Amino acid sequence: MFSPDQAKSMAKKLRAALAADDMNVPHAKALELIAMSFGFADWNTANATLAKAAPDEIAFTDCNPILRIFDETKAREFYCGFLGFKVLFEHRYTPDLPLYMAVERNGLQLHLSEHHNDASPGSNAFIPTTNLRALQHELSEKNYTFNRPGLEKMPWGLQMQVHDPFGNRLRLCEQGS
Repeated sequence: MFSPDQAKSMAKKLRAALAADDMNVPHAKALELIAMSFGFADWNTANATLAKAAPDEIAFTDCNPILRIFDETKAREFYCGFLGFKVLFEHRYTPDLPLYMAVERNGLQLHLSEHHNDASPGSNAFIPTTNLRALQHELSEKNYTFNRPGLEKMPWGLQMQVHDPFGNRLRLCEQGS
């Protein structure tokens, strides 16, 4: 079961995803929708129940890798155009300073940063994935000049690697396949 804070985080992500499709939902409505998705009548009932059921042990609930980028245009072309991610947010302290942004697709959130101290170029991210064959087919159909990923059978599952323009590798793996 989820904690109230995790449910609130889900509501925040739901609002962001809907806003990306020009559907603005107040935070209170997003909380109600999350509560209903858990089978509760309303947010107040869910909040009270989830607070009692919150786990006592440590649990890691999400991981958002930070990947180093050097060129905003190339990053958008690769992550949004080729891979199909949508921008969740963008941040610059001032217009002339480096970009920090998050992109998301189907539950995977990546943070992309031009800040030199956030990440090293050439990083690897291992990403458990379902229906990897369909994703590989989708990407192949795009005929992207700089990336034509194939599938590789590994001892831990079916794997596909894509390399971004900055030397980072995304290793997508359907484990057990």
